[in-house]
Amino acid sequence: MTEIRWHGRGGQGAVASAEMLALAAIEEGKAAQAFPSFGPERRGAPVMAFTRISDDYIWLRTGVTEPDVVVVLDPSIMGVVDVTSGLKAGGVIVTNTSSTAARLTEKHNLKHKLYVIDANKVAIEEIGRPITNTAMMGALVKATNLIELASVEKQIEQKFPAIAEKNIKALKRAYAETESQGDGRG
Repeated sequence: MTEIRWHGRGGQGAVASAEMLALAAIEEGKAAQAFPSFGPERRGAPVMAFTRISDDYIWLRTGVTEPDVVVVLDPSIMGVVDVTSGLKAGGVIVTNTSSTAARLTEKHNLKHKLYVIDANKVAIEEIGRPITNTAMMGALVKATNLIELASVEKQIEQKFPAIAEKNIKALKRAYAETESQGDGRG
């Protein structure tokens, strides 16, 4: 079972991403679940969402406290919340940033494998708005290979039919542009 914790701010699409990823996994015949965790509910407030994906039935019905993967939709969250809290040894961080993986690792003293994408830039250039969730799903798929990119595309088409084309462009571009620490480009 792979457990994913999404960190974002209200209105960025963390909850929608967690749900679409779970539905994409189910479409591939896997078991999955997704659910949000809200603090004070208002646009811009920190939010978390969770996704579990497994080849077997998932019996757990609790929040994800020891994730395998952490996805950070808003780079300012890393200065406010310890996104690595409970992250398993060998875990992966996938974050939206205009910085490099090496600089971010040094700034936050990160000990886990890090994947970075400037999702704000991708979202603004492809969608026309700084809504980063579909770009971050592309980065997550690149970092984990948990599911096929085509399965996520299908969920985007179903959830956002009127704006699916632009969001799928953001998804694919982020998949292509996501860099990891130590790959020589970060």
